[in-house]
Amino acid sequence: MVDVETTGGASWRGHRIIDISIVEVLGGEIVDEYESLVNPGRALPPMITGLTGITTEMVTGAPYFDHIADEVDRRLRGRVFVAHNAMFDWELLRTNGDAPDVPRICTVRMCRRLVSELRRRNLDEVTRHFGVEIHARHRAHGDALATARVLLRLLDEATGRGIEDLATLQWYLKRRRQRTRF
Repeated sequence: MVDVETTGGASWRGHRIIDISIVEVLGGEIVDEYESLVNPGRALPPMITGLTGITTEMVTGAPYFDHIADEVDRRLRGRVFVAHNAMFDWELLRTNGDAPDVPRICTVRMCRRLVSELRRRNLDEVTRHFGVEIHARHRAHGDALATARVLLRLLDEATGRGIEDLATLQWYLKRRRQRTRF
């Protein structure tokens, strides 16, 4: 489970990672956690400081992404990359460094398919639906930990539908939903 906070937006707009967390889930349990502030090489906009609580002073003393890239790579290689809105986090990792070629799963897409009654699928709504508490919202570690707990609930939903391995889950998430005719 990966979550990043940024200088304000997407990588293609030139934004950089300022906070990263990786929560490892294995056998239905959280088994390891990693987190680091990241120096983006520039001042943070006041809006980002207001949202995350991360200040320019906090990231000035943090390592640049290049300094933690090997550790991030080691924690992701050979695993499944899971994030809430996975493409956003994945693209930021690829822009900031070399991301290993691993399978990717998006919990937003999982919610769309497995909990279709939810009208909104942002992290606040999904955690509320599953009764998962978020400590330190809009900080990478708090969001990654909450998303890991949501993932475990979503995997329970998938198992209830006979989905018991990664290949079947990927197939299920990619196939088109059957439209209901009235």
